[in-house]
Amino acid sequence: MNRTVFVSGGSRGIGRALVLGAARAGYDVAFTWRSSEAAADEVLAACAEAAPERRVRAYPLDVRDADATEAVAERVLDDLGSVWGVVCNAGVSRNGLAFSLSDQDWREVLDTNLTGAFHVARAFLPELIGARGGRILFLGSITAPGATGQVAYAASKAGLLGLCGTLAREVGRKGVTANVVVPGYFETDMTREQVSASNHEFAHRFGPSGRGGEMAELTSTVLFLLSDGAAYVNGAQVPVTGGLDWVP
Repeated sequence: MNRTVFVSGGSRGIGRALVLGAARAGYDVAFTWRSSEAAADEVLAACAEAAPERRVRAYPLDVRDADATEAVAERVLDDLGSVWGVVCNAGVSRNGLAFSLSDQDWREVLDTNLTGAFHVARAFLPELIGARGGRILFLGSITAPGATGQVAYAASKAGLLGLCGTLAREVGRKGVTANVVVPGYFETDMTREQVSASNHEFAHRFGPSGRGGEMAELTSTVLFLLSDGAAYVNGAQVPVTGGLDWVP
């Protein structure tokens, strides 16, 4: 295959699963981490064991920093030669009702989840356009239409829909697709920290699938969207929710 996938926020949770899944599927992988070098080293070790023939590299990055993001993109291209797929996964969440959420929490969430995703996509666009092919994926959320106590997170994920749709229109004729993957309830550090016990119970009790998602189910969807077989999927919201997003 000899293709490279870039994953922002790849040291834990969904990002970690995507890095491992891409390496196992035959991709070389570059990923970023922000807070824990030890976690990044663990992912590198897991990839070395699971897919020893693949090149996997980790880079420290705060995606809120546009210049740093551009610099990391240049390093990735220098180290691995090219990039085929860009997965904008880095994200944070800060719970809070609209009337009480602090400006600092609002800015951190929007700057990371939305502006950071824009920084990452923009940094690699020249490479993808020049190659006349590639994939851009954003990790969305079922909270995008709105969620009580998640005003910043929901707004940031809703913004990704506009960002994705615009990119799909701007670069689709260059052979580059842009799509949003919308996960339902998956057990991650973020959901354990931010999702209440009542919401966890609701997902399992009332969701049509009667359970949370398995990481392999999300990874396989992302791998399909990275593949040649997904060349005609563009500007889409692809739900991996078990139907949870349409439960009344």
